[in-house]
Amino acid sequence: MLRIESLVVAVGDREILRGVDLDIGPGETHLLLGPNGSGKTTLLGAILGMARYRVAAGRIVFKGEDVTALPLPERVRRGIGLAFQRPPAIRGVTLRQLAELCREHADGGQPRGGEDVDISELAARLEAEALLSRDVGVGFSGGEAKRAELLQLLAQRPALVLLDEPESGVDLPSIALVGAAINALLEKDRHRSRQAAGLIITHTGHVLDYVPADRGHILVGGRIVCSGNPRELLEDVRRHGYGRCVECVR
Repeated sequence: MLRIESLVVAVGDREILRGVDLDIGPGETHLLLGPNGSGKTTLLGAILGMARYRVAAGRIVFKGEDVTALPLPERVRRGIGLAFQRPPAIRGVTLRQLAELCREHADGGQPRGGEDVDISELAARLEAEALLSRDVGVGFSGGEAKRAELLQLLAQRPALVLLDEPESGVDLPSIALVGAAINALLEKDRHRSRQAAGLIITHTGHVLDYVPADRGHILVGGRIVCSGNPRELLEDVRRHGYGRCVECVR
């Protein structure tokens, strides 16, 4: 689904990612851990093609196609979707309008099986019906903002789901809804036929209580320094922090 080869990414004159290699297969969910400033959000932004992240070297291959030079809208149309950690507010555009745009213009995501996507039904699943008529993100709480982001992704149905700290700022009653929505995006109810893949950034690991992951990675100093069982990696970080990983990079 996604192959990243020796990726070097800069923001302005500063090099953030320094040779990242990553493979995510169809149906796989990967967890990304790392200290603040290590390049986690930069990696997601580079995969999506956000303009501020300049690829200086390496390749991003999505579903067999080199998308490194493609603009952001083309990557979204091919089936890449992102939920921001802190989504921007958009005055003058309602959440329903934006969700309908996501539904109508995402051509390369998960097959819909001929079924139309009902925005009201999706909102009901997320307990977000009252948000549909409001301007996107304006006055939203942390939990409301996350549910609004996930509503847009559910309408888009991307083949590759990128989630930047989905549990951040979400209260306990909302996190179960968030987890259920992520599982729906990642087709966790399917087994042999599952195709949707995911890359999830987390600091706390709480998302693992609701969303099973296949593999974990630790990003430090712009490089992936360790990969393995996500729960084991998380437990090691909880016990020892990232100090040993930083020493490996040095």
